[in-house]
Amino acid sequence: MKRFNLRYYLKEGISNFFSHRLMSVAAITVIAACLLITSSFSLVAYNLGIQVADLETQSEIMLWVDETYTRPQAQALEEEIKQVDNVETVEFIPKEESLEDYKEQMGDDAYILEGLENDNPLRDGYRIVMKDVSLHQETVDALEKIDGIASTTSKKEFSDKLVKMRSVVNAISYTLIAMLGAVSIFIISNTVKLAMFARREEIAIMRMVGATNHFIRSPFIVEGLVLGEIAALVAFGLEWLLYDYIAEGVVGSTGLMEMVAFPQFALPLLLLMLAAGLVLGSGGSVLTIRKFLKV
Repeated sequence: MKRFNLRYYLKEGISNFFSHRLMSVAAITVIAACLLITSSFSLVAYNLGIQVADLETQSEIMLWVDETYTRPQAQALEEEIKQVDNVETVEFIPKEESLEDYKEQMGDDAYILEGLENDNPLRDGYRIVMKDVSLHQETVDALEKIDGIASTTSKKEFSDKLVKMRSVVNAISYTLIAMLGAVSIFIISNTVKLAMFARREEIAIMRMVGATNHFIRSPFIVEGLVLGEIAALVAFGLEWLLYDYIAEGVVGSTGLMEMVAFPQFALPLLLLMLAAGLVLGSGGSVLTIRKFLKV
């Protein structure tokens, strides 16, 4: 692209932006609002995802070793357990440790268990953490097939609730992104259409004297890009303020959940917003130009 043409496209695109200030401001406001809502819900989903991942580590499967197995035999099962698909971590729990845990849980009534150290009725066991809680039942079935595993205990209902929670959050996020993206493209399309209508006579003359389609389209694409990028920067600034307010003022005071500090993902979020502004701005412009000019 020639340097002269590039300067011309930028000059005309920015000129179009200022020629319809009210419409441009309205477009930026709506697009920024769409990006803000989308990013806010995405960050909520992101933080919930971290919380769900943390809860998933609590969705454990306990394996109890056959009581006829000696300690070395029980410990030898670890390698076979690790070979089961979807097993993330394996921790051997000797029956002595289980007995001490029971004593702590019973509190003042722990004296009932006194004297069982030499005749411990409990079994050695393993604590299993899964990679994917949605495969809970399949994992339990595979573990129960291992020789030497007498029984298993787990909270399948808890795992099912985690899977449903994750699915609902993801579904709402994707739906909002699609809907608000469509609204943003519609707004940019109408803004560019207004600029093209105001310059319809000039565009007609340009086509008559042989101006290329690319030459005619480019300034309007630049206008759409300017609208999208400004809206992205505005949305990013507002998102930072809103996120810090919620993290410190609301969630921080209630202690409902821990939220990731904004600076930890500020740069990736900014780049994503700028990319979204780029796509929405150019997409809205191109759709309008093709329909309006038929070129």
